Amino acid sequence: MATKKRYQIKLHNLVTARDLSSLPSQLKKDFPQYQKVLSLNPYQTKGIPSYNLTGYLKGYRALEIDYNNLSYRLVYRIYEKPKPKRVLIISFAEHNPAYERAKQRK
Repeated sequence: MATKKRYQIKLHNLVTARDLSSLPSQLKKDFPQYQKVLSLNPYQTKGIPSYNLTGYLKGYRALEIDYNNLSYRLVYRIYEKPKPKRVLIISFAEHNPAYERAKQRK
């Protein structure tokens, strides 16, 4: 039985145009899996640490992704209303650049 996706995944245009091309090939390859996890439940992310952001990015969340001794962050916002429920991914990069890009794109 297939698992039903509960949230539509949307990408900020610069995630596709800029962020993904600068990631290591393994993270690019894993990106569809991150999207799937978020589409099922963006609050409980199947063993991938995630948390609510504060300050200027309050209302957003981030996935913690460690790869090759570097910390990456996938920053996203959840929209419950209006329907359909959706997740907007606004940045995916190394730790500090991910947050800086998210601030510029929100």
